[in-house]
Amino acid sequence: MLAGVVAASVALPVVAAARPAAVPAPAPAVPFDVAAATPAALAQRYAGNRDGIRAAARTAAAHGDRRRAGSLRAMAAPGRHFLSFDGRDGGRSAEVFGDLAHAGRIAVLVPGSDTGLDSYGRFRAGAEALRRELRTGAPAGGSGADAVVAWLGYATPSTVSPGALTPGRAEAAAPRLRDFVRSLRTARPGARISLLCHSYGSVVCGRAAAELPVADIVLYGSPGVGAGSAAELGTSATVWAGRGADDWVGDVPHVRIPLLVTTLGFGTDPVSGDFGACPFAAGPGGHSDYLDPGSAPLRSMARIVRGEAACAGPEPPEPEPYDRAPAARTGGPRA
Repeated sequence: MLAGVVAASVALPVVAAARPAAVPAPAPAVPFDVAAATPAALAQRYAGNRDGIRAAARTAAAHGDRRRAGSLRAMAAPGRHFLSFDGRDGGRSAEVFGDLAHAGRIAVLVPGSDTGLDSYGRFRAGAEALRRELRTGAPAGGSGADAVVAWLGYATPSTVSPGALTPGRAEAAAPRLRDFVRSLRTARPGARISLLCHSYGSVVCGRAAAELPVADIVLYGSPGVGAGSAAELGTSATVWAGRGADDWVGDVPHVRIPLLVTTLGFGTDPVSGDFGACPFAAGPGGHSDYLDPGSAPLRSMARIVRGEAACAGPEPPEPEPYDRAPAARTGGPRA
């Protein structure tokens, strides 16, 4: 652990200095918020952002980055609905799946590390899977439309970088998430909004939680949120937590170690009884499997978004080994 702390302290400024220059892109013409959510206003916004994405693709191609240009051309395809897009500094976007103009329930996905414009396909696939599950899993005769927003509103860290172990990226992202959710609430004041936060995205949600007008905050595959308990987040939302049995993040030490200019680690495990979140079934899957079609966590999170899940209370903490040992109760250790 000491070696890891020292390595992170040294590597953090080195990695930041060595970061390659971002692919250039023009300034966006459409503000990075939601504004009006009428069908006409949304259609105009989607068209404006499509033009912006195409302009960014041309700029990337001129810069010689064919991979980025190809990713952007795919994002600009007809039928894609981007509330917001900014191709500068690595890129930020917010894409809608479903009918936002009439949605009574809205899920906002906040991604974790290694998510960006060049790897956007997997993030989009998860959002599409959740949208399908919301529709197919809805009870017969149910009313109200659903929408999923894939919010890539910050520069995510690399999984193998010191940035994934420290809160700096999350602290920078939290105000952007607050502003976006507030604008979404203003645009759809009667909708039930749920925030679904994966991996490092849960750190972002933890930093923003106290000022988010949402019904649910769902933490999945979370290394911690920088708080000792759900109560410390200071939110009126119901806080949920789940982790797949094969998710490697369960082996991450749940510590917070002060360094000279930052903190290493994110504290209490969100799925532990000590944290106090509502548990949900996450099945046997790994770190990247939560939004797989047909999976247990996808079904669980869809029920939360629809307002159908009931919180049974946090799981009780595991007892100490000697609590189960007769010798411990009589004062002597077991041989």
